[in-house]
Amino acid sequence: MSAGAKDNRGWIVVFSGMLVNTFIGILYSWSVFAGYLRMDYGFSATEAQIPYMIACGVFALMMIPGGRAQDKLGPTVVITAGGICTGIGFIGSSFVMTMTGLAIFFGVIFGTAMGLVYTSATPAAVKWFGPEKRGLISGLVVAGFGGASIYTAPLAEALIANFGVEQAFLYLGIGFFIVTVIVAQLIKNPPPGYVPPTTGTPPPEAKADDKKETRKVRADYKPSEMVKTPQFFGLWFMFCFASLAGLLIIGHLASIAIEQAGSQLGFLLVAILGLFNAGGRVAAGIISDKIGRINTMLLVFGLQLVNFLCFSLYVNQPLLLLGTAICGAAYGANLTVFPATTADLFGTKNLGMNYGLVFSSWGVGGVFGGLIGGMVRDITGTYLTAYLIAAALLVICIILTFFTRKPPKAVYEDEAVGA
Repeated sequence: MSAGAKDNRGWIVVFSGMLVNTFIGILYSWSVFAGYLRMDYGFSATEAQIPYMIACGVFALMMIPGGRAQDKLGPTVVITAGGICTGIGFIGSSFVMTMTGLAIFFGVIFGTAMGLVYTSATPAAVKWFGPEKRGLISGLVVAGFGGASIYTAPLAEALIANFGVEQAFLYLGIGFFIVTVIVAQLIKNPPPGYVPPTTGTPPPEAKADDKKETRKVRADYKPSEMVKTPQFFGLWFMFCFASLAGLLIIGHLASIAIEQAGSQLGFLLVAILGLFNAGGRVAAGIISDKIGRINTMLLVFGLQLVNFLCFSLYVNQPLLLLGTAICGAAYGANLTVFPATTADLFGTKNLGMNYGLVFSSWGVGGVFGGLIGGMVRDITGTYLTAYLIAAALLVICIILTFFTRKPPKAVYEDEAVGA
């Protein structure tokens, strides 16, 4: 296979991974379903959130075995399994519109599907490119997940309005199942011995400690080796706190709009959030390829910190839309920078499971972020304390960046020149 053909194959994997992520990204449109569950099926606000919370938790947990399966079996098999689980989760939900039924089919089964698909799409794409493009590639693939609500929210709304909630679940399940299984056949790891074409200068975290080792490359870390490094714990806690901070606010934007701006901006805020969530992922990837992953994290954490400190001042629609855009872009940026950083520090051979372990921190934020934000609002009567908690978490993230800059002590092996 020629170099040009390999390059083209890599881009096919990238955009195929982006596409399958747009299907599982319907998670971000759960609020559309939740509203109808409360209105038409008598769910309480808490009951309507339980399937979503379970899905977030299972999603994060399944990233670990899903990552191991991807490393062993390849992404095609794992994403195909994810497509099957997506179909079962949505079609099953259409037949059991109860909290328990949705908790099982949407929460557990679709949550499993998300973990299998998400953990396979990014590592497969990253392996086709050199370290100087890891940020961009990660950003493009995960942008599909972040931007999915731009089309899934109005699509779900239209299907529910015309056919009802049960039929909406059924049609989405059939469509997502068919297309995911087909597209999965295009997502493959590079052949053994493949060396990605490298141009330009890798970001700082991807460089070897010893610049004299020009003919050496960093060895890939096994998961058992990675979890013994302080860099792993630094990444884990930064990702956890940054995600939790973002989700403290994101899950309550509609209520915040009513309380602070007296405005019903629900659908528009979801669209703006999705647009900038996706855009932030791509932009952060490009920036991190230029200035380094940890430097990009520091920039993103600082921007989000200022945003949350000012959020209580967003008392009209333009300011609230601006704050939502910044929040979405910064939140999305984390979903690009962390997988690229994991690849830079610990290699790509075991990236599926390695990033699955790092991503487990997002699950904590996904399960508890919105819940904590709601509890704080109920106790204090405003969202101000939630903003301050989010800001404090970001201060911790900023501090941690200064302890996660140096890569682990490198273990070197001879580079397979000409492979």
